[in-house]
Amino acid sequence: MANQKGGVGKTTTAVNVAACAASLGKRILLLDLDPQANATSGLGLEKLEGGSAYRPLFGEGTLLDKIRPTAWEGLSMIPSEVDMCGADIELARAENHLHRLKMALEPVVASGRFDLILVDCPPALGVLTLNAFAAVEGLMVPLQCEYYSLEGISMVTRVINQLRENGVNPRLSLVGVVMTMYDGRTKLAQQVVGDVRQHFGDQVFETVIPRTTRLAEAPSFGQPIMYYDPYNSATAAYELLASELLARLGLS
Repeated sequence: MANQKGGVGKTTTAVNVAACAASLGKRILLLDLDPQANATSGLGLEKLEGGSAYRPLFGEGTLLDKIRPTAWEGLSMIPSEVDMCGADIELARAENHLHRLKMALEPVVASGRFDLILVDCPPALGVLTLNAFAAVEGLMVPLQCEYYSLEGISMVTRVINQLRENGVNPRLSLVGVVMTMYDGRTKLAQQVVGDVRQHFGDQVFETVIPRTTRLAEAPSFGQPIMYYDPYNSATAAYELLASELLARLGLS
């Protein structure tokens, strides 16, 4: 989950897609790579010193030891905390600086414990985000229904192409674009969705995530929207989106 523009619903989408996919019987791991640690608090976990991916990124310990259960069956997490703030600077000085996360994730993937690993990236195209791009197979881009967001996705797609062409991650692909914070009452939102669909075609998910007050409230209670308000329109939307994602990945 990545978009260098903040406030587009990236972490909200990561948390809720992870929770909904787990509710469908999948074994999900959510890795919070964002120093702000919003996904961590959004799933009700404490930000504990030494509990993040920071040390394994530099060869100290293993990510397997950082995996923590959540309150919901099938959903595990590697949380973030304040020590991740310095990771971008230190990674830039490290050997194989773009492949540190890939190497750290290899034992987790090899363990076979999870059907899907989701990574919540920082809202920037820094070294941490580029590490995620180098480690994963696909990229999901949340896009807010406003025109400034269109500029952001063009930068992301450019980086994807560069990483593929440079051999950093030849298998990297755009899994899909998800439109977030949709307000069907405004003509602007409808126009933006139309423009994005025209440009990206089938790469845009059918499901559109509505803007709701309850969805904005849920993180303060440390719960995904499907548990905070099961009958909210955003709950139904994220359940559909999770099913769409699993189908695209061949995991449905």
